[in-house]
Amino acid sequence: MNRPNLPLVVVAITLALAGCGPSNESAPASTPTATPDDAPAESVAPEPASAFVWPASLVVVGDGFPQSGDACRRIGESAATVNWLDDSASLVGCPAVEAAAALGGTAVGEVDGVFLVSVPNSPAAAGDGDGQGDALVEGTPYHATAQVRCEGYKGAAPGFCDAGVVRGLETGPYVEVSLADGRQRTIFFNPDGSFLTFSTAEADGTAAMATESRREGDTTIAILGTERYEIPDAFVLGD
Repeated sequence: MNRPNLPLVVVAITLALAGCGPSNESAPASTPTATPDDAPAESVAPEPASAFVWPASLVVVGDGFPQSGDACRRIGESAATVNWLDDSASLVGCPAVEAAAALGGTAVGEVDGVFLVSVPNSPAAAGDGDGQGDALVEGTPYHATAQVRCEGYKGAAPGFCDAGVVRGLETGPYVEVSLADGRQRTIFFNPDGSFLTFSTAEADGTAAMATESRREGDTTIAILGTERYEIPDAFVLGD
């Protein structure tokens, strides 16, 4: 019996199998599969800085100090500030110690993250246009005194109340109205003569009263709760 030549058979089978597969030239190029790491990163907008939240322990007055829009605020009377209030200065609160230092006043304390500064009321050099400054009424701290229309304090009927005005302050003028029982209402105005707010306190309940104002001709009608005060522009700003 003749045996087949095994090496030749193996070679023939190998060549036949090689001819059945596709050639490298005809094989399509493989496409890499994208992975999550290869995806472009989404741009994330930075979170806006949160507005400073003034604590309830402070009575915040106005929308900026010394100018509207500034970070600091005038601070009114409350249990937390009563020992720092002074008629010759404005108590001002700032959310940052740097802003407080820039005011140039005297640092008096810190309440719930607000830095408090006492800023002296500095009169301006000029006042009523006569070149002599805005002179004080003799024996008073006021640049002018007058009677203004008033009503509503403890149910009082419409009438007149004595009032005095302090002008020439960087923070704006203010009017003090004398009431029947000897108390006073202090009404603050912006440097342009527009109404700002009343001085209120928790001790006498005025801090809880609504404040508002409106204009009637050249007069500001300032309202605190049921109280009403009519303050002419000429009295606030002078001539």
